[in-house]
Amino acid sequence: MVYVLALGTFLMLTSEFVVAGILPEIATDLQVTLAQAGSFITVFAIGMIVGAPLMTMLTRRLSKRLTLMLALVVFVAGHIVVALGSDFTLLLGARFVTALATGAFWAVSAVVASRAAGPSLGSRAVGVVGAGGSLATVLGVPLGAFLAHHVGWRGTFWALAVAAAVAVVLVARLVPADSSAHQVSSLGSELAGLRSMRLWLVLAACVTTSGGVLATYSFIAPILTEQTGVPESLVPVVLTGFGIGSFVGTLVGGRLGDSRPHLVTITTPAVTTIVLLGIALFADSTWLMIVLVVLLGLFGLSANSVLIHLAVRYAGKAATLGSALAVASFNAGTAIGTAVAGALLTTSLGLTGPPIVGTVVVALTLIPTVSLAVVNRREATTDGPVQH
Repeated sequence: MVYVLALGTFLMLTSEFVVAGILPEIATDLQVTLAQAGSFITVFAIGMIVGAPLMTMLTRRLSKRLTLMLALVVFVAGHIVVALGSDFTLLLGARFVTALATGAFWAVSAVVASRAAGPSLGSRAVGVVGAGGSLATVLGVPLGAFLAHHVGWRGTFWALAVAAAVAVVLVARLVPADSSAHQVSSLGSELAGLRSMRLWLVLAACVTTSGGVLATYSFIAPILTEQTGVPESLVPVVLTGFGIGSFVGTLVGGRLGDSRPHLVTITTPAVTTIVLLGIALFADSTWLMIVLVVLLGLFGLSANSVLIHLAVRYAGKAATLGSALAVASFNAGTAIGTAVAGALLTTSLGLTGPPIVGTVVVALTLIPTVSLAVVNRREATTDGPVQH
């Protein structure tokens, strides 16, 4: 069942990230600038910011399985509209609606996986679901870029629509119905669960870690081709390296997250800051850039599943809403990071702007993650062991 959820996150992260690998093709076909084409990523992130908590609240009385299925159906419809449409505003609207459903799927799938695995293995289970998203960067994004180069970027969106339709059937058959013992908490009790200071520290870390990494990754294709001199045909290969690193990092981060969550959430942004600084300084060195892109995949987003699991725990009765807010926070960071990075493309910084933004924003992640570790240590000292 966890692997079916991972398939869903694979498709949805492919949809979100594949635009970074086919940005030039989209811009050329729609006759817009790179920065405007980048809004395909930004508007998707905004949709997930709104969609994760909003759709979680609207579907809280539906079964988790039905919510997952409905989210996938909307995902299919949104991709068909993009594959067929030509009006830029219409396409942005379709991306936004698709993102609403994606936010709901992410939030619910994390809670379903965590509950199915139990408290001691919850982070690992969420890590497996998250690894589906990381696998998107290994297979989904490069395959999407490959399809775009051979049959056009719209073919990539058709492929995602068909695959998501298959996922609807798999969720219906393999994800179990909610337990009869499961009761829906009152809205008031769920909102009360959001008072945890530790939850908000986690959410702050979600904003900055994804914002910094995606500010750079969203423009990695033009950085590689125009600054580093990587041939356009080899960009999918480099993106595969990023994806392999991300897949491995997410699995390792999830495994460590149950026993050493703060080690993961502090080490990851610290190393990522150094990697992004290297990308800003050494973009003209081909082999060094390839290594740095792989390292960005390995460390950049590898703490995300741990952060989601911590959000689920610290939210108490509002577990699904806590997961939704974590997803929304990741995408708030993505929207802000890509928007700022895109704006800097028209300044004297040009393509150096995105990694500079990324370096600064990811470094800020250390503030909430170190604070969270300190708070937990103090509570452990005064009150005995506490839940990580």
